[in-house]
Amino acid sequence: MWEQGGAGVGGNDEILVINAGSSSVKFAVFVRTAGERRPRRTGGGVVERIGTPGMTVRADGAPTPATKSAGTSFADAARLVITWMKSRKDAGKILGIGHRVVHGGLREAKHALVDEHLLMELRRARPLDLAHLPREIELMETFAQEFKGVPQVACFDSAFHAAMPTVAKMYGIPRKYYAAGVRRLGFHGLSYAYLMEELERVAGREAAMGKVILAHLGSGASMAAVRGGTPMDTTMGFTPTAGLVMGTRPGDMDAGLLLYLMRAERMNAEQADAFINEQCGLLGVAETTYDMRELSRKRATGDVRAAEAMALFSYSARKWIAALAAVMGGVETLVFAGGIGEHATDVRSEICAGLDFLGIRLDEKRNAASEAPISREGSPVAVRVIKTDEEVMIAQITEGLAAQNLAPAE
Repeated sequence: MWEQGGAGVGGNDEILVINAGSSSVKFAVFVRTAGERRPRRTGGGVVERIGTPGMTVRADGAPTPATKSAGTSFADAARLVITWMKSRKDAGKILGIGHRVVHGGLREAKHALVDEHLLMELRRARPLDLAHLPREIELMETFAQEFKGVPQVACFDSAFHAAMPTVAKMYGIPRKYYAAGVRRLGFHGLSYAYLMEELERVAGREAAMGKVILAHLGSGASMAAVRGGTPMDTTMGFTPTAGLVMGTRPGDMDAGLLLYLMRAERMNAEQADAFINEQCGLLGVAETTYDMRELSRKRATGDVRAAEAMALFSYSARKWIAALAAVMGGVETLVFAGGIGEHATDVRSEICAGLDFLGIRLDEKRNAASEAPISREGSPVAVRVIKTDEEVMIAQITEGLAAQNLAPAE
């Protein structure tokens, strides 16, 4: 067992961050020493191939003493992380454990300490996100057994968007559903919170308080409009399948088309869920891969399917940038982040092509070098590339809520 930490991060007090995917769990340990602006990562790794007999764990780029597990579940993955935690020579007290949770269902909109009430709400919300929530709940329950008395914090990806205007949240469906909590939730909020802090650090408060479009582009992709520091709109909706074309998700799709496909292919709800989350997007169009690097190489060799998949992705992103600019009455800063946004210089160029009417003009040399900013000198819109870090945001949120929970009563 670990000892419970004190009322704040200091000395060797640590925050454990858990970031679960569909078949992997990333984990990291953070500490903060006096004078540091943010918690600092001191170690971590990833458990991969969860759900298979070949599940393994790697920490700081190398196999751990307990590299493999006899089990295949996310609970077994948690135990591999716990074994690694125990094996460290310089382990400190655990102040708190932060979990990335995609959303809190229809009732939970703010980051929160994990208790039985919250777990009950998350269990109720499982049908809304079969790809993530069951796994996240399993991890919380397993860590609670080992880290008795240590606060756990659910950091919701949807929390960033809670302040969006009502009109941006509503669907054109009967009002009773909105009253019940059915609305556009938005996701990638932990990334967006980090990007806004970084934008203020590198470009100043005036830029961060202006009209900003944030583009988190990875295998999952979304954008958000932020004006005056307040979220105004975002591309994902009630689930992460909406908005931009993504790696394996279709983005915006006619609801009638899904009904047609369900009838034509005789799909039940679970099969339809798997279809729109695992078989569509870049993978569906290219038919071979959704990896943007592979698609770019295939396009260069004349693969028409790869070329069309990339063109569709850039077209979708370009259309959404214009739409979000319309929401804010213009745009002053565009930020690219995520695996594609940070590294795919050709995709950034293709997305921005044709957006001159908004004042978006790339400097191709700076773009190729990812220099800051990548927009032309004197361009009305500053275009930047900022490396995102969801895990440090989880650590920061967990640090604050855990410290509140552990603070002595007055």
